Amino acid sequence: MLNPGSVEARVSFTVFFSDSEPLGPADVVIPPRRIRHQNLAKLPGLTVPHDTDYSVLIESDQPIVVQHTRLDSRQAENAIMTTIAFPGE
Repeated sequence: MLNPGSVEARVSFTVFFSDSEPLGPADVVIPPRRIRHQNLAKLPGLTVPHDTDYSVLIESDQPIVVQHTRLDSRQAENAIMTTIAFPGE
C-alpha cells in the first residue's frame, strides 16, 4: 500500500468468507509518503484460515494506492498474481 499524501493513513482490513461471519477489522497505519507491505496472514489480531477462500475489504481514511499480490504455494509449482485494487465510493 502506498500513502502518497502528507497525512498518515489509518487502514482497516475486514476479511469475508462464503460460509462464516467476517473477521475484523484489523487496523494498520501508513505514515505520510511511505509504503507498507501487509501480509494478510499476519494481520494484527486476526488469523485468516489457510485453505479457505476469502475476500478482503480494505478501507482507509486517506486516499491510498493498494496493489494486492497473492502467492499460491499449495503446490510445488508456485503461482503469483497481482492486481491494483478497485476503489469504491
